Amino acid sequence: MNHDMIIERLFPLLISGDRAGARTLVEQVLDDGATAEDFVQDVCWPVLEQVNALHRSDTLTNLAHHYATRLLRSLVDQLQASYEQAQRRGRTVLMFCGPGEADDLAGQIVADLAEADGYEVFFGGGGIANDEILREVGERTPDVLLVFSAAPSDAPNIRQLIDYVRGIDACPGMQIAVGGGVFNRADGLAEEIGADLWASDPSEMLERLEAWKDRRATPEQRTVGQTRGTKAA
Repeated sequence: MNHDMIIERLFPLLISGDRAGARTLVEQVLDDGATAEDFVQDVCWPVLEQVNALHRSDTLTNLAHHYATRLLRSLVDQLQASYEQAQRRGRTVLMFCGPGEADDLAGQIVADLAEADGYEVFFGGGGIANDEILREVGERTPDVLLVFSAAPSDAPNIRQLIDYVRGIDACPGMQIAVGGGVFNRADGLAEEIGADLWASDPSEMLERLEAWKDRRATPEQRTVGQTRGTKAA
């Protein structure tokens, strides 16, 4: 599967809202032997990042952005039904994201792939108050609290959430993970706010949930952001 070529073909279909054309392209790629998981990770994810980057730079209109994100969600919903489900891991992920439509779509992609990879996933989306998240953490006692794809304005709230969780020891042993969105664009931010692990995309997140499942943040970790600020000054 030539990812770049497929993305080049898919992009204009998405921003123009060509639903039939996009579905036909997906069917062609799957008929050629690609798996649904590969299509989402290697095509849908990077094209979503491309759409978001162009929108942030005012290169893409609001209408084109809305067309693209909503059509991508439709494709992701259809592809998820074909994911091969791995053996259950016996680990629970409680997941939230930024409040925007694109954030929610990015979060859904990660949630769907994590579930297929064997995790029990509860995805609450965006716009959930920290006190509600804290109560849910206490009731579900997940292995991982994951916040994926957030805007820069969400970072202080996520930092506060991590401080609350750690401060009251809401779920001893629970790992806190962040990724995507602002964490991709601000080097060291994930460490600064006290996350135990972080990743830039769904594939990397799944790898690190497995490889770094015993990693925990240290008090010294927060000095990363302070050091970065001192150097910038």
